[in-house]
Formats: sequence, structure tokens, C-alpha cells
Amino acid sequence: MIANKGQEYRRGVQNNRQKKEGENQSFHVKHKKQEKLQMVCGMRPVLEAIAAGKQIDKIMMQSNLEGQLAYELKAKIREAGLPVQYVPAEKLNRMTDSNHQGVVATISPITFCDFAELLQGLLDEGKKPFILLLDHITDVRNLGAIVRTAECAGIDAVVVPDRGSAQINEDAIKCSSGALLRMPICREQNFKTVLNLARQSGLAVCAATEKGATDYLSVDFTQPMVLIMGSEDTGISTELLKMSDVRARLPICGDVQSLNVSVAAGVFMYEMMRQRRV
Repeated sequence: MIANKGQEYRRGVQNNRQKKEGENQSFHVKHKKQEKLQMVCGMRPVLEAIAAGKQIDKIMMQSNLEGQLAYELKAKIREAGLPVQYVPAEKLNRMTDSNHQGVVATISPITFCDFAELLQGLLDEGKKPFILLLDHITDVRNLGAIVRTAECAGIDAVVVPDRGSAQINEDAIKCSSGALLRMPICREQNFKTVLNLARQSGLAVCAATEKGATDYLSVDFTQPMVLIMGSEDTGISTELLKMSDVRARLPICGDVQSLNVSVAAGVFMYEMMRQRRV
């Protein structure tokens, strides 16, 4: 009896292991299918995706691509203002086994908002907008963490550049705990245009920088505002700093003279929430 029970136990363990392996294999197959669905390969399919208004995250095009269809595609990309990166054919070959014809486009898992329309909608609702502008945050984990905090703090929208920023992909969504699927995200070509429109609409502009002269606790976050957070290595660009109404800093007591950008953003956003709740 004991031997029989031992054999039954071992068979049960083996069956469970085989079942889990099957489930894992199924998951990986589904995951790969999802990845393929987010990628469009070939000149004509990419043209059709642009014409259909798909939310294209990035287009990678083989360097020195020529021909009538290639010229037509390049014109449509410029017309739509889509980010394009010119790469060697080898990189495209590593990305997909499909006949890419020198062009691969990745479809964004989120739908981007138009900043002008979103801002006008917030003002029409009688809100005092608080908008977070991320000046070339390149780390996916930082981007996800910032948007997660922004969603928790009740930020109205996040603005990112159309190029030179962390890609909004599955990793970013995971790091944001799904907040990227909930938070309005605007992807804009020209941040100067964004800030000019915001200021014309009555929003103040606050730049978060360790070189700022104003302590963050002295900033009036109850007013409508755009908060700018800079990139991890170079901070906020000079042209955006010049457009800011106030440059605010966080106090540093230790020898390390800067905070992680996602941590710093969290401090600023929660100070805004504290002031608006008082």
C-alpha cells in the first residue's frame, strides 16, 4: 500500500509538472502572438496603417531605401509627423522573420491624446489643470513609475516627446502597474508650442531642477500648472528652462546631489496634492 501511494504521488507530481509546462508554453506562444500583432512589416502595410490612423509608436526604415513606394511612404511619414529611425537591414532582420521590405512599424499599445484638445476640454470642465511634461525621460522603468505616481496623485495628463524618449511598450505598462492604460498621454513634436499654449491658457510653468532658486514648498501648486521633469542625465533643456515661470528645487542633505527622476517627480506631485487638499 505504501509503495502504491508513493507511485501515485510521483505520478501526480509528474502530471502537474507537465500541465504547468504546457501552460507556460501556451503563455509564451500567446505572448509572441501579441508581440507580432504590435508590429507592421512592409511598405504597403505601413502605408495602410498610417492611412487608417493607427497609433504608430515608431517606424524603423532601412537606410538608403529607394523606389516610388519608398518615396511615397517617406512623404506620408513626414505629413503625419511620425517618428522614424533609419537603421541597417540587419537590425530589421533581427526584429522579424517577415518580408519587411526595409520598413517595420511598431503600433503603440495606448491611444495618444491631442494636447490642445485635452487642455481645452479640461478648461471647459472648469478644472485647474495640473499637467506633467517629461523632457526626454529615456528609462522605461522611470517612465512607468512616474506615470503610476501621476495616476495616483490625480494628475490630469502626461506629455512626452515624439522621439528621444522611453518607448511606451509592455515593460513600461508593467512598470506603471497599468497606469499608462488609464492616464491621458499626449505625444507632441514641439514642447515650446505646448508650453506657449499652456501659458496662453493661464497655466504657470514650473521646472523641477536642482539648480532652481525656489524651494519646492514655496511654489503655489494650487494654480493651474505644467510641471516639467528633465531627463535622467542632462536634466531639463535650456530652452524649456527659459520658458518656465519658476525653477523649483528639492532640498538635498547628503553628498549625492540629485534624486532619481521618478522619486523627485513623486515628491512634487504629492506636494501639489497636499496643497490642493488643504
